[in-house]
Amino acid sequence: MEKKLNCVLLVDDDDATNFMSRLVIERAGIAEHIEIALNGRDAIEYLTRTVKQAEAEHTTVPSILILLDINMPIMDGWEFLQAYKALDTTSPKDEIIIVMITTSTNPEDERRAEKIPEVAGFTHKPLRLAMVEEILKKHF
Repeated sequence: MEKKLNCVLLVDDDDATNFMSRLVIERAGIAEHIEIALNGRDAIEYLTRTVKQAEAEHTTVPSILILLDINMPIMDGWEFLQAYKALDTTSPKDEIIIVMITTSTNPEDERRAEKIPEVAGFTHKPLRLAMVEEILKKHF
């Protein structure tokens, strides 16, 4: 990949999943850095800081790929999406791509995700190199 993403944000409460996803992302060499949020609330806090920093510096929001789990404590993936929609920002969120990545086999989860404009994709764990390449090809 010629140009790296600024960040890949893993939003998942499972340490083993985050470890494996980090390895795949590092192997792909697609990101300047990888952030981990163990729930949606931590992810919203990270995004709020990032957006506010970009606004204060009069720059655009950096390119961020969010890989979002559904089932997490404190704030799950669906609640994260509601908070993300309400995120107070004057900057466009064009450079932020959200892909839900889950172990859920419930077809209703995928149908629900398809109805949310902020969700760019829906896939199943574990993250694989081919999945990363497909996401990048499609969205970046």
